Amino acid sequence: MSVTPDLIREKLIAEIGAIHVDVEDTSPNRCAASFKVLVVSPQFEGKPLLQRHRMVNNCLAEELKEIHAFEQKTLTPEQWEKQKAQ
Repeated sequence: MSVTPDLIREKLIAEIGAIHVDVEDTSPNRCAASFKVLVVSPQFEGKPLLQRHRMVNNCLAEELKEIHAFEQKTLTPEQWEKQKAQ
């Protein structure tokens, strides 16, 4: 299975109800070995950062086996709106 930004985005939307997902392939030559993601989901409400990251990691467990580096930022819709306003 080839890991693509679209695959990551679709899984996060389907499995954790993400309302906004940015996925950037940060690997040299865009070879799908390193990704940076921003995930906004109402399911993150009231959850600490570590639990949010575990939710994303569990969602992408199979894909992470093929990825060398994975950076994530997880926000609630309210946090996302505040960040956009800055």
